[in-house]
Amino acid sequence: MDYHHVVEAAGAIALGLIFYSYTWRWFDAQESPRRARWRPLVNGVVFALLAILMTKSRIEVGDGRFIDPRLIPLALVTLVESSLAGAIAGAITAAYRLWLGGGGAVAGALGIVATVGAAAAVRAWARREGGVGFRHSLALAIVVYAITWGTFLILGRRGAALFAPVWLHTLVLYVVGIGLVARLFGDVVAGRAAEAARRDAAQLRAVTLLARAAAEEAKWIDRAREGGERIRDIVARMNRITQVEEAPQIGALPPILDIKKSSE
Repeated sequence: MDYHHVVEAAGAIALGLIFYSYTWRWFDAQESPRRARWRPLVNGVVFALLAILMTKSRIEVGDGRFIDPRLIPLALVTLVESSLAGAIAGAITAAYRLWLGGGGAVAGALGIVATVGAAAAVRAWARREGGVGFRHSLALAIVVYAITWGTFLILGRRGAALFAPVWLHTLVLYVVGIGLVARLFGDVVAGRAAEAARRDAAQLRAVTLLARAAAEEAKWIDRAREGGERIRDIVARMNRITQVEEAPQIGALPPILDIKKSSE
């Protein structure tokens, strides 16, 4: 196996992961719901270009035999981003494969369409269970492997003969590239969700503090209103004073006017 080709493929997937993580910042739904609608389109186009790049940059496994990991970015973007992003990426990649031509063009295009459909189905399954887990990504890796095997079988005996020497390499490629790497993409989604939750919690705390402050101010307003009413009552009684009555003396304090008795 040419490990230089493996490193190239791993680097391409890593670039895709980095780009995907940034799209969550560039197209944040809370900051701009309208701009967030563009994220599936952008990711679909970029991951299609990534799949096309991997079509050209195949991995040599020895004796002139090659495998290409083009289905990996298609499966990943569909599984972790959206079915729309996967459909866009799949359509572009399938059109490119048909444009290349050759005996396996139709089988290759069918494999791309089947991969996107399988990833969309696994995504729906994962959403019903609360999110993409390892068993979902591993199941998708096995399904994509079966799809790849099927595309070779479409070519008949020649396809079966081509696939026989590389079946194990292909299986390992998908288990690692989809089964394990999907967890990294899932961590990006989980991280953004956690960040959004922290932001919502901070906003809720700010609203709570504001509500408490407003309630405290309302208490002071009520007290001031009560004080104003008492002052008005005292002034009214003073206006009705008809006699001078002193209040009982308390200790050494000088005598004071009993306004209530003096106004009766």
